[in-house]
Formats: sequence, C-alpha cells, structure tokens
Amino acid sequence: MKRSQAEILREYGPFPDVEQVAGVTFDGRHVWFASGDKLNAFDPASGNVVRSIDVPAHAGTAFDGRHLFQIAEDRIQKIDPMTGSVLATIPAPDGGSSGLAWAEGTLWVGQYRDRKIHRIDPETGAILRTIESNRFVTGVTWINGDLWHGTWENDESELRRIDPETGEVLERLGMPSGANVSGLESDGGDRFFCGGGNSSKVRAVRRP
Repeated sequence: MKRSQAEILREYGPFPDVEQVAGVTFDGRHVWFASGDKLNAFDPASGNVVRSIDVPAHAGTAFDGRHLFQIAEDRIQKIDPMTGSVLATIPAPDGGSSGLAWAEGTLWVGQYRDRKIHRIDPETGAILRTIESNRFVTGVTWINGDLWHGTWENDESELRRIDPETGEVLERLGMPSGANVSGLESDGGDRFFCGGGNSSKVRAVRRP
C-alpha cells in the first residue's frame, strides 16, 4: 500500500454565510457544494460563487452529466441544475449517509459511522452492493476506474484509494492537521476537490 502526504494546491473560502461544507461535486465547469439549506456553485479559476439553489443539502452531492443528486437527511434528491427543481427523490440507505458519487449508471453512497459504501439504483434506491471500510467514510468519488473515499475520524482525515470489489486500501493520502474532509470529488484530471466541513472551505488536492 502506498502512503504519502496530500499536497493542497489551493483553498477556496471560507465562503460567506456558510457554516458547513458537506458534499462536493464538479460539473465540468463549476464546483458545487452542499451547505445545509443550499447548493452553491463556484468557479474554480476565480473562487467566486456564481449561483445557489435553495434546496436541503445536508451531505453528499453528485453529478451524472445532466442532473445533480443531493442527500437531504433520509432521502436523495434529483435536481435540475438549470431550474433548481427537484425532479425525483429516492430513499437514502439507513444509517447516516455522507458521501455521494455517480459512476457506471449508479449512485455510490458513503455511510459515515457504518463505515460502508453502497452502490444503489438511482431510480429506486435499492442497494446493489456494499463495500466495507475500517474508517468513518465521508466523500466518495471515482476517477479512471479508481474508487476513492475520504475519512474523518478523531479529527484526522485521509483520502483513500480502495479496491471496489474487496474494500482493500491500496493508497492513502494523509491530510494536514485541521484539514478534514467532508466531501470529495475528482475533476476528471489531477485534482480532487475536498469539502472542509466546519472550516467553510473547499480544498483542491493533487491526485497522485
């Protein structure tokens, strides 16, 4: 297993009127982050917030190429980013959902205290597969066939690349002290965007 320290490329925020950054996703142009009662989009070049959608947004956020998906307590909302309308909702898996990612036509849901990642049907919410972790799971993302997730436990955070079949940890990136990870998304290239919890920040981290 490879271990290294995460390289933080840039910090965005703290954002005004944001107490908590939860889920994070990237639509190819803007970074979206959940902040409790809103979904917010910012330009990663300037760092400026360009729009917000008033919708409950408590945990993970994902983008399927057309729609945003947002965890709101015990449900997952499918949102039209153009209008802000909630198009559908499905139940979230029981047990405190945290991260959310879209890959291979399905949603992947991190469960924080249960230390699990579920692959679920985006139409029904049915659990298709479960991967066990040995740490609290926060954000989840896929990049080039690799599954990564964030951890946040005892005020320490890591980014972990895991085997999507077995859950075995293949690579660990240790975050600096105080830089905890609440949400996680790849930009499709060499950056991860990491939600910073109650720091009200989003951090860009180099993908090894």
